[in-house]
Amino acid sequence: MRRRTVTAALLAAGGMGAFPALAIEAGQPAPDVDLPGAVDVAPRLSALKGKLVYLDFWASWCGPCRQSFPWMNEMQAKHGARGLQVVGINLDAKRADADAFLAQLPAHFGLAFDAAGTSAKRFGVKGMPTSVLIGRQGEVLRVHQGFREDERKTLEDAIVAAL
Repeated sequence: MRRRTVTAALLAAGGMGAFPALAIEAGQPAPDVDLPGAVDVAPRLSALKGKLVYLDFWASWCGPCRQSFPWMNEMQAKHGARGLQVVGINLDAKRADADAFLAQLPAHFGLAFDAAGTSAKRFGVKGMPTSVLIGRQGEVLRVHQGFREDERKTLEDAIVAAL
């Protein structure tokens, strides 16, 4: 049921006019979004200009998100000193669902909690997880949907190349 609520909200965003119908693409400026309920990160994306940002949209019901969290923790620890900031934006309708997920898989990177899905709408997110690599000047470098173990090296290579 929770999955349908978040998915329905994302799909409904396509018809709202103010938000893109298609996912954002590399080369475009990243939308400047609020990071509601920000933990260990600035409350607005634009405040991270100058850093390489790995923005990840996730939800507690998302199986691949369970695989991506240890990897994102590793990336933050390994590359944070060089300017990487990982930010996970949770899209669960209920914060308690996100908190239960985080009790099992703690995040050692910045978090935001966007139950309304406004940030996902602005980025044109169509599925989870969706990650967006944002360059130091605020440009989208790469958009990726899903997460599989065999993608870890390719994703890290993109981060290292951008650093």
